[in-house]
Parts: sequence; C-alpha cells; structure tokens
Amino acid sequence: MSATAQLRVAVTGLTAFAAAAEETLLTSTAPDTADPGDELRWAAVPTIAHNTEFKAQQAERITAVLAGRVPPAFGEIDHKSAAVYARYAARAASAVAGESRQVTASLLDGVRALADDDLVDPSRHPWLNGRPLWLQVIVRGFWHPTGHVADYYLRHGQPSRAVALQEHMLATTRYLGAPSQVAGMAAYSLACAQAASGAEVDAARTLAEAIALNPDVRANADRDPDLEPLRLSGQLTAILAG
Repeated sequence: MSATAQLRVAVTGLTAFAAAAEETLLTSTAPDTADPGDELRWAAVPTIAHNTEFKAQQAERITAVLAGRVPPAFGEIDHKSAAVYARYAARAASAVAGESRQVTASLLDGVRALADDDLVDPSRHPWLNGRPLWLQVIVRGFWHPTGHVADYYLRHGQPSRAVALQEHMLATTRYLGAPSQVAGMAAYSLACAQAASGAEVDAARTLAEAIALNPDVRANADRDPDLEPLRLSGQLTAILAG
C-alpha cells in the first residue's frame, strides 16, 4: 500500500471513529431531556449539531475541489456565545442525528473521490494556506468532534469516560497508521482530559509525548484552560521548556 493510500485509510477510519463517538453520545443521552445545558456546559444535541456543521463545511470544501472551484470562507464560532448555543439547541434530536449521518457519509465519499495530489499537496489550492487537505479533514472530521464529545463527558460529571474516549482515540490513530502529527493531536487531547479529571502525573507524561509527536500543539498547551492543573503546579512550564 502506498503512503497516500495509507493516509486515505487513516483519514477515513478516524472520521468514522468520531462519528461513532457522536452516535454513542446521542443514543446514551436520548432519554434525558431534563438538562438543556448552556453555552458553558453544552448538552448532547447542540454538541453534535455544532460538530455536524463543521463537518458539512469541510464536505463543501471537498465538493469545491472536485468541481474545480474555490470554496467559500467560513467564519469562526464563539463557543461561549449564548446566541450560538441557542441556535444549535433549538434543533430537534432526530433531525440532528439524521443530518450527522448524512454529512459524515458525504465527507467520507468526498475523501474517497479526491485525487491523491489534491489530498496531499497544499500548493494545488492557495486557499489551503499551506495546510494539506487531508489535515483539514482530520481536524474537522476527527479531532474537533471527538474533542467536543469528550468535553461533554467532562462537563457532565463523567471524567473517566472522557479519558477512556481519548485513550481510544489515540490508540486508533496508531492502529490506522496515522501520521505522527495526528497521533500528537490525539495525545494532546488525552493529556487535557487527564488533567481536567485530576490525573496530573498521567497528563504531564502524555503532554510531553504529544509535543514530541507534534510540536505544533505546544502553542495550544500554553493557553489551554484544561491544562490549568499542570500550569498551577509548574509542570506545564517545565514541559514546554523541555
């Protein structure tokens, strides 16, 4: 199998992993309608609605590539905005679940249809700003949605479930032979979940591994509130300096 073919397998498998985590969350919280959540503690349905919107934007980018045109620019989302949260929370659970499945299928079909050069060579499309398309798909189809699902568990009193999800996330990157850059992103997410759940020793070790795998996560670590326990203990400074 060529390196590009292996990369396509990893992108597909990781996107499917995130979709399974989302489906599990929606199913496990379906009977619970008593907690509407808010912009600081997102409920399950708005969480998946937000993830789906981001994946739909990525699917639209791939459609543009396949059609030989430039995709639209998409703005940033303020995750702490009450108005943004209300827009997602107004969606019906059944509609969100159905759209999530449809968008995931569209994204996977798009990845399958892309030419190898479009997938790996960012110079083919100036709007990529030097970042390869496969990495965009990983971020929006895997890292971002899985992170939000784990955050749901952290904010709803299930820290062990958040850590277990991120452990599985990291193991899956290795199982699928994903680039070290992706494994570093997954290890970073695990470190954040470990720190937020009180496992500081594990978090410090995992964060150091994440930075070794992908030095780009260093910038996130310096400002991430989930790593506050490591910041207060002085371990974060030592890890970043090392």
